[in-house]
Amino acid sequence: QVQLAESGGGLVQAGGSLRLSCTASRFSSDYSIVGWFRQAAGKGREGVSCMSITDGSTHYTDAVKGRFTISRDNTKNTVYLQMNGLKPEDTAMYFCAADRWASCADLPPYDDWGPGTQVTVSS
Repeated sequence: QVQLAESGGGLVQAGGSLRLSCTASRFSSDYSIVGWFRQAAGKGREGVSCMSITDGSTHYTDAVKGRFTISRDNTKNTVYLQMNGLKPEDTAMYFCAADRWASCADLPPYDDWGPGTQVTVSS
């Protein structure tokens, strides 16, 4: 089973930036899409962004459009989530996940998940 690992979380003041990384042994050959999710304390999991490994298309939930950017570095088998203009409501555990067959629009359950990285935004 391919393992995913997130990194880059931390504590930042409102208006600040963080870049999350999601690393896997093989993104290009194993997966069709990679997504970022978050779960705040006491709330359900929310999809944040999704990228098609096949064609590079990207998708964002409305709450982060214009502030977050998903990208990938094939040479490092890493997908990034650049988060700018962070708000206290962005505070959550962030997870990356990957699926082998679906497209972003399918909203699949995703095959593999990382353990998560905590992002805390202070006001």
